Amino acid sequence: MRDLLVSELNALRGDFITIGARVLAAVNVGTQAFLDADLAATEAIIQEDAHIDALCDDLEERAIQVMATQQPIARDLRFLVVLLRSVHELERAGDLVCNIVKGGRRIYPRELDPRVRGVIAQMGNQAARQMELTIEAFAERDENRAAALVDMDDTMDDLLKELLVLVFQGGAADHHEVQEAVQVALIGRYYERYADHAVNVAERIQFWVTGHFHSHDLEGDGQLAGVSDTATEP
Repeated sequence: MRDLLVSELNALRGDFITIGARVLAAVNVGTQAFLDADLAATEAIIQEDAHIDALCDDLEERAIQVMATQQPIARDLRFLVVLLRSVHELERAGDLVCNIVKGGRRIYPRELDPRVRGVIAQMGNQAARQMELTIEAFAERDENRAAALVDMDDTMDDLLKELLVLVFQGGAADHHEVQEAVQVALIGRYYERYADHAVNVAERIQFWVTGHFHSHDLEGDGQLAGVSDTATEP
């Protein structure tokens, strides 16, 4: 029974990392597709999002099955709770990349101000960096890296403020410019939310490793906070 639990936990952990890598790749490809007005790459991202959603659904079902049949305790149970909540964060992050490229498709073929393009490129890089660190922290069960990532979130907030100033500072001359400004503002918000999902996963990693809460987002896991750490290492 113990060997089976170890095997299933390791498989779930590996598949979560794989999904995270696909969500990370999506934001990199999606940002470039947006900046290049690449409609073919946009369609590929939309299709990839559907695949990511399916993988997340499958992982969730398997995690629930393990909880129901293996009766995990302590750290194993924390891991599964974290996994179930975190896979939803990855799914939403993937959805946001889909929203970004769809927003670019709505703007097409109008060209963006070079300054706006520059900030969006920075936001894409920052979002990717935060997700990359999150997946690394999960793979290595690295509490310190997860904690450091939480502190990085202000960078994305500052970039969003900079983007909004650029978009709205001069006003819009016509209906098309208003629509473009709204789309760009939404895209900036999508990047911010993507980074927020990475931070949410990082906070859950801290809970998984330490058993202590670091965010109000984890209030629902309160019944697990005081349990012993005598458990299988997932």
